[in-house]
Amino acid sequence: MFLDRDGTLNAPLVRESKPYPPATIDEFQLLPGVAEGCRALHAAGYVLVVATNQPDVGRGTQAQATVEALHVHLQKLIPEIARIEVCYDAGVTSPPSDFRKPAPGMLRRAATELGLDLGQSWMIGDRWRDVDCGARAGCRTIFVDGGYDEALRQKPDFTVRTFAEAVGIILARL
Repeated sequence: MFLDRDGTLNAPLVRESKPYPPATIDEFQLLPGVAEGCRALHAAGYVLVVATNQPDVGRGTQAQATVEALHVHLQKLIPEIARIEVCYDAGVTSPPSDFRKPAPGMLRRAATELGLDLGQSWMIGDRWRDVDCGARAGCRTIFVDGGYDEALRQKPDFTVRTFAEAVGIILARL
């Protein structure tokens, strides 16, 4: 089970209909139903892996130590998370990183190291990059529609409004 972070697990900071990550632990707030949903997925046998792009580190506008502190905090809130994969690439290199979503590198690495079957896995996220990443990795995809001013590039398997709805879809297909 692969989960995006910002906008999927925690509330993004939305400015001009575009989402941004929290800059501090004080700004980091889980979305409603996320902790309970993660517990239910874990109880159903899913290994939970967060896969997140954090390009602000690569751009020099956020410290890597801050992102790492946010991840420690996230794992305290949701101890069922087995692993957090992070790509700090700013998204301006050519060729692009194999690990920056929409590339599936983070998912493939975690699947290999944790013994996960990508064909039996899901990717839940709120951006087109999450949907494309999951599809490229061979996962089923669920798009959490946050109403951002951003178009999808391919159709997800399912579209929902909340994380709890995504969990319901997955648990109904066990």
